[in-house]
Amino acid sequence: MRQELEMSMVGELNYFLEVQIKQGSESTFISQSKYAKELLKRFGLEGAKSYSTPISTSIKLDKDECDEKVSEKFYRGMIGRLLYLTAGRPDIILLVGTCTRFQSNRKISHLTDVKRIFRYLKCTIELGLWYLKNIKFQLIGYSDTDFVGCLTERKIFVAKLI
Repeated sequence: MRQELEMSMVGELNYFLEVQIKQGSESTFISQSKYAKELLKRFGLEGAKSYSTPISTSIKLDKDECDEKVSEKFYRGMIGRLLYLTAGRPDIILLVGTCTRFQSNRKISHLTDVKRIFRYLKCTIELGLWYLKNIKFQLIGYSDTDFVGCLTERKIFVAKLI
């Protein structure tokens, strides 16, 4: 490939597309902590209270027809940036995906839930994905999510990932 294209080695990859990469001899750690800090600053939440959970267990996300609407550009901007952040943060994927359902009919209650995710990120900003080298790795996951309590769709979802 070097004969056909002009290439040069610039060094080990440390930062690419808002993803920090720390490579060691035995492992690789991938995080988006710098990006998360920039998001907190961008949306004015760097001084906000942090939470150790992404959403309260007593909250049920629904359509909320009564509340006041919020800016579409602002809400979609927050959701879009959170979706990009899920590449390195599997702990927020389900909740961010749930919040995306309300982009067309976003209300103050939905914005409050999105801000809660950002406050959770503030508390867990250094989390990332850690991969060990030279170890046989098999990802096995199981989800048994009950959406019967979901007020918007009332669907049940069960999945197994191997």
